[in-house]
Amino acid sequence: MSDQALRLGTRRSKLAMAQSGQVAEKVRRLTGRPVELVEITTYGDVSREQLAQIGGTGVFVTALREALLRGEVDFAVHSLKDLPTTHPDDLALAAVPVREDPRDVLVARDGLTFEQLPAGARVGTGSPRRMSQLNAYARSHGLTIETVPIRGNVDTRIGYVRKGELDAVVLAAAGLNRIGRSDEVTDLLAVDTVLPAPGQGALAIECAADNAELIASLAGLDDPYTRAAVTAERSLLAALEAGCSAPVGAFADLLADGQIVKEMRLRGVVGTTDGSTLVQLSTTGPVPETYDQAMALGRELAAEMLAKGAAGLMGERAH
Repeated sequence: MSDQALRLGTRRSKLAMAQSGQVAEKVRRLTGRPVELVEITTYGDVSREQLAQIGGTGVFVTALREALLRGEVDFAVHSLKDLPTTHPDDLALAAVPVREDPRDVLVARDGLTFEQLPAGARVGTGSPRRMSQLNAYARSHGLTIETVPIRGNVDTRIGYVRKGELDAVVLAAAGLNRIGRSDEVTDLLAVDTVLPAPGQGALAIECAADNAELIASLAGLDDPYTRAAVTAERSLLAALEAGCSAPVGAFADLLADGQIVKEMRLRGVVGTTDGSTLVQLSTTGPVPETYDQAMALGRELAAEMLAKGAAGLMGERAH
């Protein structure tokens, strides 16, 4: 192994830089090689359009992948929920490290929890998945909220609350944890209330498929349980044919008996954005030991959800 610096491609956002820096440190320890961050601007970072309108999940990923394939960087770090569900043959998903907190969180004025929000509270989120489930939860608990579509980085979103334009915003716990701002959270939303986006809280470390030496090195960062969980979640997403704009939540977790992991449970939800109709199902089975087993778990649950009427709810997707 040479001691030449490894070049890590990253988006420029504060969050991307924070999570890439954390990975770089682990790779330095693992390989004994220096790692330098190479900042790459993606279309998703410069466009102010609604994410759903600019092609969903691929917008943050494409520029990083192109830099990898051109040999400008050796490996790249993505938020796994940003990755399209189809994987290019010339790239390898070398590692999926241990997952951060997968939950969504509320940052509300005056330290309010979700259930303490006043009637008609304005709650900001750019995610149809969050809107769908928050509206459904509010409806089932006799609360009235108005979900307001927003975009922007963490500062921008929390700024809407600080300036009094919104009563609350919903963000991913993992992102706030990674940039050291988890103390601003006023409520952690249980996965029973809001199922996260498939892969939420997990990172994907990608490199060229023909770089066997680097793939072998990066494998030391891989967590097999996280990989199995996110593979099942993303398989469900792919089978529901959902792009970023379709409100799909999915979460796989391990069911343990004491210290012994017995089974994996996969939960999925799809609904109309107003939350008036939700199809929510779960399945439990042996912990997948192979990629194909994890994929099968997701496909089977998706088939059940489609049979229960999820197909009729997918019409909101932008084609």
